[in-house]
Amino acid sequence: MKYGIAIFPSKNIQDEANSFRKRYDPHYALIPPHITLKEAFHVEENELKDMVTELKRIANETKPFTININKVSTFAPVTNTIYFKVEPVPALMDLQKKLQEGTLTNNLTHSFVPHITIGQQLMDDEYSDVFGTLKMSKFTFEDTIDRFQLLYQLENESWTVYETFVFGKEFI
Repeated sequence: MKYGIAIFPSKNIQDEANSFRKRYDPHYALIPPHITLKEAFHVEENELKDMVTELKRIANETKPFTININKVSTFAPVTNTIYFKVEPVPALMDLQKKLQEGTLTNNLTHSFVPHITIGQQLMDDEYSDVFGTLKMSKFTFEDTIDRFQLLYQLENESWTVYETFVFGKEFI
């Protein structure tokens, strides 16, 4: 089965992201706004219990931290993706790194850029218009992160939470 690990920000950040995603992100209906910590990967059923134990250990070693979003950015020219830029605070970067070590295979295909996608797969003209407008807008969000989620992908390609791991509160 295909799994992934993500952080879901607070409702006000999700609402703001969704106000753009409804129109500019074809994955809008597949997953709520999130910060991807570990890209999609496959786990066999017999390996799942050990992986969950490892995720609980990582969650217990992690203290809640604050993220800040102050602007939109883009992955252009590689892709026409527009996102809320999440400032790369050490606690977030360390958490993401831990999720690539030990029994959790490193499946990074590119360097980790913390973000919340608000538009993707845009045609060049639409991308230029939308990004041009959004980069002039001011976005200021602060959020306390105290958990991450293990997700799995359904047959219709949507993602759903398998388990939530709360920092410092997991029983192994």
